[in-house]
Amino acid sequence: MRSWLQKNKFSYKKPAGVPLKADIKRQEAFIESYEELKKKTPEEEPILFGDGVHPTMATKITYGWIRRGSRKPIPTVASRTRLNLMGALNLETMGVTISSYETLDSAAMEQYFDELKFSYPKAPKIHLIVDRGPYNTSFATKEAALKRGIILHHLPPYSPNLNPIERLWKVMNESVRNNRFFESAKQFRLEIMDFFEITWPKIAHSMVDRINDNFQILKSAF
Repeated sequence: MRSWLQKNKFSYKKPAGVPLKADIKRQEAFIESYEELKKKTPEEEPILFGDGVHPTMATKITYGWIRRGSRKPIPTVASRTRLNLMGALNLETMGVTISSYETLDSAAMEQYFDELKFSYPKAPKIHLIVDRGPYNTSFATKEAALKRGIILHHLPPYSPNLNPIERLWKVMNESVRNNRFFESAKQFRLEIMDFFEITWPKIAHSMVDRINDNFQILKSAF
């Protein structure tokens, strides 16, 4: 049976998971509106993709290249220590504006908007594309954005495939968290932030093939 499957171009692999509630038509409409936004937005107005991420200190075991016939033991810890980060990625420059907060809520978003204004002091407007999480859609967040000239654009529900910064989080995990044991919370926090402040500026422009707006269009599971 295995020979027959290989001969008929089958391979052993995982199916692709598709969010059950993702609306493909709304995703297509978003892509059209995003392309229009890029065409009409002046160069001095940056378009950013934003998202919150919560890396934890718990050991993240994953696949890696290991010599055959050997195993690599890694100490594991189930620590609940984590960082609450809000970030925004500029695909034109590959620059990232990132900040850490006690919790991600409307108050944190207001502080974060000030960080964006500091990062883009000459921009008359900043376009920020985010998901529909509570702290991205609250009245307080919208008011804070409006006061600072930040235009919020919301992704369709269940659309992580339309947010390139999700791929940045994956690169961060590959560089810092995968198969890593952190001896202390201080070391964990330091290495996560060092990735964004030191490592990312060095590798950012080599990542354009992985992190871009060539969006993957979901296929229906039914």
